[in-house]
Amino acid sequence: MSLHFTKEHEWIRVEGDTATVGITDHAQSQLGDIVFAEAPEAGKQLTKGGDAAVVESVKAASDVYAPASGEVVEANPAIADDPSIINSDPEGAGWFFKLRLSDPGELDGLMDEAAYRDWVATL
Repeated sequence: MSLHFTKEHEWIRVEGDTATVGITDHAQSQLGDIVFAEAPEAGKQLTKGGDAAVVESVKAASDVYAPASGEVVEANPAIADDPSIINSDPEGAGWFFKLRLSDPGELDGLMDEAAYRDWVATL
């Protein structure tokens, strides 16, 4: 299992050819109380860097981008029913979708956890 991060504050946890995607703790803290989340449906093809999901808070609305290309294999129904899960457990139960990777090599340009934490500290 490997964990990677984007500068747009998404995380992607890879297990085999499938990856779970969500937003980081930093992202949820900047958004504030999340009141709505919409994940892509299974079967949707995503392109790295393209719009994948939407999250809305009392402060703002934000797109969630695909950190890698592939086919959505599962959306997290829990975030639609209770979007506050994203605030309470953004890098766990608050995941958005699972993706079957079409090109695992796309992960090479992403940050590991230490690099992401160091980068966030400069913001």
